Amino acid sequence: MPLPDHGMNRDELFEQVSQRKSADAKWEQGRTFSLIYPTGRQDVDDVLMEANRLYLYENALNPIRFPSLGQMELDIVEMTGALVNLPTAGGGTMASGGSESILMSVLVNRDRAQRDRGIEPAKGNIVYPTSAHAAFAKAAHYLELEARPIPIKADFTADVDAMADAIDDNTVLVMGSAYGYPHGVMDPIEDLSNLALERGIGFHSDTCVGAFVLPFLERLGYDIPPYDFRLPGVTEMSCDVHKYGYATKGASVILHRNSEWIGLQYFLYTSWPSGLYGTPTVAGARPAGPIAAAWSVMNYLGMDGYLELMRGLMATTKKFRDGIEAIPQLRIMGNPIGPLLTFTSDEIDTYAVCDLMDDRGWNLDRNTNPNGLHMMISPLHEKYVEEFLVDLRWAVANHGESRGIEARYN
Repeated sequence: MPLPDHGMNRDELFEQVSQRKSADAKWEQGRTFSLIYPTGRQDVDDVLMEANRLYLYENALNPIRFPSLGQMELDIVEMTGALVNLPTAGGGTMASGGSESILMSVLVNRDRAQRDRGIEPAKGNIVYPTSAHAAFAKAAHYLELEARPIPIKADFTADVDAMADAIDDNTVLVMGSAYGYPHGVMDPIEDLSNLALERGIGFHSDTCVGAFVLPFLERLGYDIPPYDFRLPGVTEMSCDVHKYGYATKGASVILHRNSEWIGLQYFLYTSWPSGLYGTPTVAGARPAGPIAAAWSVMNYLGMDGYLELMRGLMATTKKFRDGIEAIPQLRIMGNPIGPLLTFTSDEIDTYAVCDLMDDRGWNLDRNTNPNGLHMMISPLHEKYVEEFLVDLRWAVANHGESRGIEARYN
């Protein structure tokens, strides 16, 4: 498509945009269970839109020219750190999302291992359960480390003994999920972090999903296993504000137990005619909107606002879970701890069920090994629980009529 010779008028332009957007997932109708985490509250949406509008053009690359962004980023890091008990000696930065936060953690641990233990980068490895976010494998690929994914146990949690066997003198990082994206279950973070601590290896507690869930569940009286910097073996945590922190994409935080390690994130270049160039993440130019939105929504909601949302969200999750478990052919996988459910069947083809749910306009993700259907539940879904369950019961009853995903896309 070449650049048009003449510009469109505004009405024609946005008519085309609207036509294209009509094919997208209808998240605002509660039909999407991943990628977007809407509160369903107009007041929160208004705060996010206004924050993004105010910072539509600014560039977070240069906090000297835009000191408000630099201060907001510091505030976000400190507020997030307080939620997960970051020590006073710790620190962190923002990133564009969980994948970049994880990449920065792996980079820092690779370079710490070279500096402190003499491990050459090309000889290093990272050890993680197969349920870990794919960003760990991606980081190993980018940073030329050996990736060692270890099979998980029958309850979908990390196998501590198997991971211990996989660690050797060249391991630069061990990780666990609190909680994991595929199944919503908590890895044994305390055991894994103690294992890393005993061997002098960095440990990453991945709370990209859990950072803005678990602290509030604890305050609401839920029994939450230890997962954060209260454990002495935890050296890094990744915390996405654009998931259950309800900021717009992309806003994440990478936290380090020791703020001195942040220097290993930085790329500094002094041999450029335009002067010093330095960034703490992959991006150079950085959008300002997500930073402003994260700062604004965190301050707008505050502790009481997040607790109110989490209380309602867990009630909604229970309704979904009770409804799914009431369907004899389906069962929940593992023991999910927060607003995330994955369900499977020993009797029917869950992918065929998902095809029929697709036809009804729902957007569920498909898990593998074993096959299952995956739901990230958001506050907006409260209004759609019964509608979803009616369609799910229908899809289970009629799953034999599905053509299957291969036929659908071939």
